[in-house]
Amino acid sequence: MIRRKPVLRPLLTVLLAGVVPLLAALTLAAPGARAASLTEVTGFGANPSGLRMYVYRPDSAPARPAVLVAVHYCTGSGPALYSGTEFASLADRYGFIVVYPSATRSGGCFDVSSPQALKRGGGSDPVGIMSMVAYAEQHYGADPDRVFVTGASSGAMMTNVLLGDYPDVFKAGAAFMGVPFGCFATTDGSSWNSACANGTVTRTPQQWGDLARAAYPGYSGPRPRMQVWHGTEDATLRYPNLAEEVKQWTDVLGVSPTPALTDHPQSTWTRTRYGGTGDRAPVEAVSVQGAGHTLPTSGMAARAIAFFGLDSATAPPSTDPPTDPPTTPVGACRVAYTTSAWNTGLTASITVTNTGAAPVDGWALTFTLPAGQTITSGWNAAFSPSGGTVTARNAAYNGTLAPGASTTLGFQATHTGDTSAPTSFGLNGVGCQTG
Repeated sequence: MIRRKPVLRPLLTVLLAGVVPLLAALTLAAPGARAASLTEVTGFGANPSGLRMYVYRPDSAPARPAVLVAVHYCTGSGPALYSGTEFASLADRYGFIVVYPSATRSGGCFDVSSPQALKRGGGSDPVGIMSMVAYAEQHYGADPDRVFVTGASSGAMMTNVLLGDYPDVFKAGAAFMGVPFGCFATTDGSSWNSACANGTVTRTPQQWGDLARAAYPGYSGPRPRMQVWHGTEDATLRYPNLAEEVKQWTDVLGVSPTPALTDHPQSTWTRTRYGGTGDRAPVEAVSVQGAGHTLPTSGMAARAIAFFGLDSATAPPSTDPPTDPPTTPVGACRVAYTTSAWNTGLTASITVTNTGAAPVDGWALTFTLPAGQTITSGWNAAFSPSGGTVTARNAAYNGTLAPGASTTLGFQATHTGDTSAPTSFGLNGVGCQTG
């Protein structure tokens, strides 16, 4: 039996309310007898906030298993999430490893609010969790191209944080009752943001996207997919946070905020998919009608595993494409880039070609300018910001690219001597061929 400390603050009482029903919701059936067992690992690496690490490695794990990081709720623990959800039994079935971090601070919440937590390598809990992932790769032979994260409540908020801080580590996340990256930020040393919890923090998609991108300045590689869940009557982390999460991750992944598919897998569920219609669309959101800070239906963990592509004995393609043809594919592109430079200025011409078999409906091209280059004007796209990692978004008249079609955009910039081209380009979150 795992003993928990008494809850000392009302906010933790609120976060705990409904967690036990949530565990029932995430559990299809009580886990059966297992030959494998939960193991605590010590000395796993840099761990500035003193987290504890627990690992479940099923006997069915292959030579290069995938890794799922499963993050608990306030007042919870890694062992409690292990025993109360079906992730371990799903690991038995499909052969992936589950890492269960445990917060050790009073109240058992994860740090999702400090400046240290909201910056890659900044310290606090995310650094300790990254050490756990590295340990799993080094000691269990885990596949670094198949690392995923999920969590409930405080763990859902950490899921958002990890995808912002470490987009090069995680391939996808699933957040049950969370808030967007940066929404819970505080600067007064507290760990609670009432405005965010109450769902009154609203931003534009680009503002939310910029918050997440700022966690890892200069990164222009592929971004992880995201699945978000929320009950419509959640009085703890209120339901409007779901829409704000969708704004953030559709912007980060460069896909249209208009659903590509809407359906009802269960009578009280409304599922929307963005940027694709398959089981591994870039962004997926599930609203549960009438549910509070608990999601009282079964099968949710299994849905998350399907979204990750882990519900198979064989690994999915490393790019995690949707299983159905997408309405807005991510990837399948080629970029040609030319410049004409003089003294302290240059112009750049960029031609983007859709090399896929499906049309692109809305695009965002991301690239990093060399130091000293600053955009002063552009054409056929909206460029933001003017330097560093830049995103060019389509104009109203060139947003759709048929298979094989191209569009040309460009900009004028100043420079301080380096007139070279960006080294890589990403279209809607996935890298493009160049040349």
